[in-house]
Amino acid sequence: MKNIFKLLGLMIVVFSINMACSSDDSTTSTDDIDGSDDEVVTELHAAFAEFNTDAVTVMLSDDGTEIYIETTGFPNHTSIYWETDHALYIDEPTVTKTTQDTYIGGGTGEASSFTVDATPNLTGSTVATQLNTIGIAVSGAAIFNDQEGAGDLDQAAGSLDYNGAHKGPGVYHYHLEPRSISNDDDKLVGILLDGVFIYGRRDYPSNDYPTDLDASGGHFGPTPHNPDGEYHYHIINEEYNAPLYGYDEAIVLFAGPFQGY
Repeated sequence: MKNIFKLLGLMIVVFSINMACSSDDSTTSTDDIDGSDDEVVTELHAAFAEFNTDAVTVMLSDDGTEIYIETTGFPNHTSIYWETDHALYIDEPTVTKTTQDTYIGGGTGEASSFTVDATPNLTGSTVATQLNTIGIAVSGAAIFNDQEGAGDLDQAAGSLDYNGAHKGPGVYHYHLEPRSISNDDDKLVGILLDGVFIYGRRDYPSNDYPTDLDASGGHFGPTPHNPDGEYHYHIINEEYNAPLYGYDEAIVLFAGPFQGY
């Protein structure tokens, strides 16, 4: 009987060794460490090279599973919302500012930060966007959805500048297509709270408007930063009825829902 137990024990050890030797070491996950299934990356996504380094800081976690993003909130383009003596100030006669003494850099709460999975989790349920910051643009400014306060954007549309943004009184933030960043093209706009990048209205490399977008305005395909393809959002090519907006075309930047949770 003792010999039988010894033989069974030996068989278990041999089986365990064989299983360990036959595993694929090319993909690393934190499942080996803490039981989770987060994918580990060793370097930041190429798209982060497009972000304004004067405003945005991006750091990869030590274990390679998360990315920490923070910004001053100050964009690197012109707006009526800079102080009048600032180098990036421009007068925009069609814009009715939220308040005359509200300007970029002149209030509290302009900086923001969030942490995302290094590889977005696209297997969960969609999550609706909420008020306040839902992403950070390459300029360093915040991205908001298509709502303002307790209702839709219509009443606030008159205060939006050339980039579809305003400040009042917290962060300067985009509601519409930020045309200093992306103007009916395929350029990178920013990253959202679910870790998914958002691009302009046109697809890469065709320069056509994509026809296979899901309810979030996303799809899988090549991008300027990943020719092999990945899931990413586009600004949906639909004009928003905002009669108070001072410019020709109002295109909502992102309304949601998120896909990357």
